[in-house]
Amino acid sequence: MKRHLLGLAAVSTMLTPIAAAAQTEVHFWHAFTGRLGELVAAQVDEFNASQSDYKVVQSHKGNYSETLNAGIAAFRANEQPHILMVFEVGTATMMAAGGAVRPVYEVMAASGATFEPDAYIGSVKGYYTSTDGDMLSLPFNSSTPVLWVNRDAFDAAGVDPDMDLSTWENVGGALDALKAGGEDCPLVTAWQSWIHLENFSAYHDVPFASKDNGFSGLDTELMLNGPAQIAHLSAMQDWAEDGKFIYTGRRNEGGANFRSGECALFTESSAGYAGIKAEAEFDFEVRPLPYWKAVADEPQNTIIGGASLWVMAGHDDAEYKGVGEFLAFLSKADVQASWHQNTGYLPITLEAGELTKSQGFYDENPGTDIAVVQMTAKQPTANSKGLRLGSFDQIRGIIDEELEAIWSGDKTAQEAMDSAKERGDALLRRFESANR
Repeated sequence: MKRHLLGLAAVSTMLTPIAAAAQTEVHFWHAFTGRLGELVAAQVDEFNASQSDYKVVQSHKGNYSETLNAGIAAFRANEQPHILMVFEVGTATMMAAGGAVRPVYEVMAASGATFEPDAYIGSVKGYYTSTDGDMLSLPFNSSTPVLWVNRDAFDAAGVDPDMDLSTWENVGGALDALKAGGEDCPLVTAWQSWIHLENFSAYHDVPFASKDNGFSGLDTELMLNGPAQIAHLSAMQDWAEDGKFIYTGRRNEGGANFRSGECALFTESSAGYAGIKAEAEFDFEVRPLPYWKAVADEPQNTIIGGASLWVMAGHDDAEYKGVGEFLAFLSKADVQASWHQNTGYLPITLEAGELTKSQGFYDENPGTDIAVVQMTAKQPTANSKGLRLGSFDQIRGIIDEELEAIWSGDKTAQEAMDSAKERGDALLRRFESANR
């Protein structure tokens, strides 16, 4: 679909001896607004300015769930974009989509664009790779949870901001001291299921679901109601009851509370860096995600959030060549290093991480390498390489409901997670039946 002509001179080659070249359009749908939306637009503009054969047209289609639904609806209407941003929990859905997608490794091979699968960080690449080792979608905005610290709030409450916060045991002590010192919001969180169940499980090397968290088959069952998860959620329930953990919402509503200086501690994505750096008028720092010493001698690795780029089926070869060139551009070390440094998302290639280090960014911005270290310090296990579960967006909704029942005191952690397992497993069986 060569939809875009440069100038009226391209109307007819008979009207002028020099015809303006036609650019092949590549449509890219994403879920970013605000500062992240601006940075995506800048990447697209840079690619478009770097060559004259292709024009990438980027469009915001709502939040992650809305963008995925828009892509599905567009495919059914034969109006799909070339590239669709899909959050990590939509991976199993896209893998089951069959003829709706073209695997990235096939697109890159056919396009002739530069593509080296081994260049990508293993713990990131593995999430979007088939059991045969083929990359199905391109990692784009990959993040992992960390602990953000408002040092000024600690000082105001008379608590040492340099105290060890590496374990939840120590964090519990900090919350006690912060509350006693007059802090009204000791702890707030974003993305409660992703951080406090999905990543919690990986970080402590316990299963979130059977079948290697869904990587080994569709006949998987949730295991989020195990002793480790229940102990953590029970502690958080106690903190909520005592006013030490303040619940603000299922997504990233707590970000506004932390960025405004209202809260002392914040569990959030490493990608919170862009907004916190831009808005915070207080001294802040980033620390590793805490772990329970009572559960594990040391932490394993966290898993990624964010999204990858899926290539939709139904376009012609010339357009896929443009897709390949754009994806290769996004993977360039300098492009990835800039993206990483401006957003807090992980660099998706090893070279981009090394470039960032050599440029002195980590020295000038202490803690910004913590997310990379958390993801790469250990080889992922079957429990910590990620999650690949069907209907996971809907399952997260169920989990959110049950977590809210814990925070409000309406259910114990065990009751809530037993219910989440029962309800979530019903969706997994439905997904399995539909995709046999």
